[in-house]
Amino acid sequence: MRIAKNPEERRNEILDAAEWLFTTKGYSNTTVNDILQEVGIAKGTFYHYFPSKEEVMDAIVMRFITSGVKAAKSIASDPHLKAPEKIFRIIMAQSPDSSRKGQMIDQLHQVDNAEMHQKSLVETILQLTPVLAEVIEQGIKEGVFDTPYPKEMVEFLLVSSQFLFDEGIFRWAPQELLKKAMAFTYMMEKTLGAKEGTFDYVLKMLTQSSQHHKGEENDE
Repeated sequence: MRIAKNPEERRNEILDAAEWLFTTKGYSNTTVNDILQEVGIAKGTFYHYFPSKEEVMDAIVMRFITSGVKAAKSIASDPHLKAPEKIFRIIMAQSPDSSRKGQMIDQLHQVDNAEMHQKSLVETILQLTPVLAEVIEQGIKEGVFDTPYPKEMVEFLLVSSQFLFDEGIFRWAPQELLKKAMAFTYMMEKTLGAKEGTFDYVLKMLTQSSQHHKGEENDE
């Protein structure tokens, strides 16, 4: 006898199964029937929750984004942290620190997922902007930032960083990436009116990421 599950539990069960299949078989090689077999449900049940495989992928990506934004909001509301520390922690909370998230990002980099990839970047920017703008306003009150346009500066910084440093869009050589990381750090300090060296950690993070990926390429 099939056990009835509440809608949210069933929905997450489908997403979990699809996420596993997408990261092991690849998004393009996974069919709706594969997901049905993995979950053990009928086709009608699947289409009750999702109209297509594309919508499943979209929901999985949104789940990662929502998790990152939730972590960002928790950091932003911490009364014991100064603004620069909050920005650092929020950036770290968005990085693909789990193999699952990293693998899903790889799937988004595939050519046939370009539209979904773009949508995920836009959604990340829209949801993170108000959170980071609040932190910048805190920094202005603390005297570490000085800008009349906290929200707009966050938007410009997020858009440039999300697209320029996305390895699925641009294939920068290590030296090119280093120079752009230096320029981005400089831009952050100037646009937010911060002291020189305030965002040195961003440069270190980007250069370490570049060295990590270069090492992976050499291993191949």
